[in-house]
Amino acid sequence: MITTEDVVKMKEPSIFLCPEITRENALLLIHWLRDHEVRKYLSDSQDVSTSIEQVINRVNLPILTHLFSQNGRFYMVYDKHNIAVGFVRLVIKGTQAEMVIVIGDRTRWGQKLGTNTIRETMKVAFFEHRVQKLIAKIHHENKRSIKAFINAGFRVEQDSPALLSFSITLENYVQTIQSQAIPSSDIYITEVDEDRLRKLITEELRNGREKDGALQELEQEIDKATVVHPRKLSQFVVSMNSRARLRLNGDSMEVSLVYPRDADMSQKKLSVFSPVGTAILGYSEGDTISWKIPSGTAEIHIEKILYQPEAAGDYHL
Repeated sequence: MITTEDVVKMKEPSIFLCPEITRENALLLIHWLRDHEVRKYLSDSQDVSTSIEQVINRVNLPILTHLFSQNGRFYMVYDKHNIAVGFVRLVIKGTQAEMVIVIGDRTRWGQKLGTNTIRETMKVAFFEHRVQKLIAKIHHENKRSIKAFINAGFRVEQDSPALLSFSITLENYVQTIQSQAIPSSDIYITEVDEDRLRKLITEELRNGREKDGALQELEQEIDKATVVHPRKLSQFVVSMNSRARLRLNGDSMEVSLVYPRDADMSQKKLSVFSPVGTAILGYSEGDTISWKIPSGTAEIHIEKILYQPEAAGDYHL
């Protein structure tokens, strides 16, 4: 039986929260908070960076954790490469906590760090601090944060002229993660494919394309995939630019899985943005996938991998 604790340990997080705040961290916070774009939706005073600078100049200590956790719990946010990208503040009052999350490194915006940070903070709040409810107050114009909290499972609780109040309870959180506990099959993609696909999705959004069902489904597939080095990918996995023989609702067909710019059905080149393209990415020879397509639900069976760039040593593709 899978317990809630098992669920949250099943996948190594791409974001880590560290409660220890060093002097170096404090200097980085000052740098971030002097950026108007980073600071503009925070309720803190605009001179907060000056206040931090005054404190660290007054206190000659290498570790400043106690100074940042006086009015709640403060965490630095690190990515999987151990690079600091933002911070989290949890203000705990009884069985509730308000969370404030900032991705301070603007060069990393649009990479889902905000949503992943929210999810890691939820684990800490619910399972370490034992709160029963989490809330977040977001400015109406802060569209990026609103999207991140909705993607993490929060729902609007209250709407005022200035702020939207979001919340999620422990019960709702447990229901959400338990429903995601057992994937239908293991999915593997290479580090190169992950990087290229995430950049493509970001580019599509910047060009004005709404995150429709196709983009969202592809992003979800990437999120739940196990990412491996190209040389460690099994030769039986459908990677980008692979050619495979499929059985689609009983009909046999050969396709190459390609990036959108290379798609050409007359040459059996299937875009990864298409429903069937998204469906087969990362799955293995012998897998059968049920996937929604415009005409209904398709049963897609991957009969054989006819060509895979990684197995052929074609790492440039």
